[in-house]
Amino acid sequence: MKAALIFGSRSDQGIMQKAAAVLRDYGIGFSAHVVSAHRTPELLDKTIRELEEDGTEVIIAGAGLAAHLPGLIAAKTLIPVIGVPIASGSLGGLDALFSVVQMPKPVPVATVGVDNASNAAYLAAQILGIKYPELKKKLADHRAGMKNELAGQSRIEL
Repeated sequence: MKAALIFGSRSDQGIMQKAAAVLRDYGIGFSAHVVSAHRTPELLDKTIRELEEDGTEVIIAGAGLAAHLPGLIAAKTLIPVIGVPIASGSLGGLDALFSVVQMPKPVPVATVGVDNASNAAYLAAQILGIKYPELKKKLADHRAGMKNELAGQSRIEL
């Protein structure tokens, strides 16, 4: 199982650490790359080629502001891309959300909420779980555990 995290700036690292933590919890191997779609486009091309060659199966791409990185990656590979819009600038991530979610067909980017890199990693795990039964079982066990925990807390005193 291989995933990759790609984000456009070191300032995005704190948000993308949330995805890394979930991937680690599920035993999913990953690599992390800081590559700017605008400032280092040749490096992005090289990185995508290397990820394809090494068998990466899903990419989580985080970007703020114009947030072209997830869409540009999706345009250059058939590896599924999950976009994480990152809040930066004066619009609180709304600009990034619109940029990531409004992809033209047939170049989709699965998109999670602003700064929700954890959900991107859970989605990546579900995608990988189609191929890896042991991962699918871990996901199912986690959900069952949450369900049981919450069921025991449903009645409260007011």
